[in-house]
Amino acid sequence: MKRKARLKRKVFTALVVALLLLGLAGLAVYRASRQTPEFYRKAMKSDPAAQSEASHRMLGKSSDLLSAMKREGAWHALFTAEEINGWLAVDLVRNHPDAIPEGIFDPRIAVNPEQISLACRTDRAGGNGVLSLTVEPYVPEPNVIAVRFRRARLGAMPLPLKHVLDGVTEAGRQSGLRLQWHQVDGDPVALFRMPPPDRGDKWSVRIDSLRLAEGEIYLSGTVKRQ
Repeated sequence: MKRKARLKRKVFTALVVALLLLGLAGLAVYRASRQTPEFYRKAMKSDPAAQSEASHRMLGKSSDLLSAMKREGAWHALFTAEEINGWLAVDLVRNHPDAIPEGIFDPRIAVNPEQISLACRTDRAGGNGVLSLTVEPYVPEPNVIAVRFRRARLGAMPLPLKHVLDGVTEAGRQSGLRLQWHQVDGDPVALFRMPPPDRGDKWSVRIDSLRLAEGEIYLSGTVKRQ
C-alpha cells in the first residue's frame, strides 16, 4: 500500500510539474508575441502634426516625380522613412483605406543601408500582436525590382513566410506587374518586372537603380521619348 501511495504521489507530482512547465511555456510564447520592434514603438509615438507635415512632403515629392517622368532625361527621387511613415499614418488612412488588407493596422517602416523593416499591428497570423517583416530591395537590371524576403515575426516569434509570399503574389497579380520568384541562399526573392509602355504613351520610363541609406530610399532612372 505504501508503495502504491508513493507511486501515486510521484505521478501527481509529475503531472503538476508538467502543467507548470506548460503554463510557463505558454506565458513565454504570449510575452514573445507581444514584443514590439524598437523602430515601431518610436514611429507610433510620432507627433500627429509632424506626421501630417511629413505626409505632405511625401505627396509633394511624388507629384514632382510624376512630372519628371513626363520629360526626357534623367530622373531621381529620394524618400525618407519619416515621409513614408507620415503618408502611411495620414494620407493612406484618410484617402486610401481600402488599400490596407483586412486585419492589418498602423503600418510603419524603418530603413537602413542594408534592408527595410516593415511592421504593423495585426489580428491575423494566429494572434494579436505586431507583425514585422525584413526585406532587401534592389534593382538587378533596368526595370526589374527585386525584393529578397529575409524573415517574418509576430512579436519575437519567427513566422513562416508562406502567407506573406502568397499576399505578394496576389498584390502583383492585381497590379498587373509581371512577378517571378527566385531563391538566393534559401531566401525567396520576388522579381517585379515593370510593364512596357503602351503604344499611345509618349514616354518610356526606366528604373535604373534603387539604393538604401540610413532612413532614406533613393531611386533613379531615365525617360526617353517613344
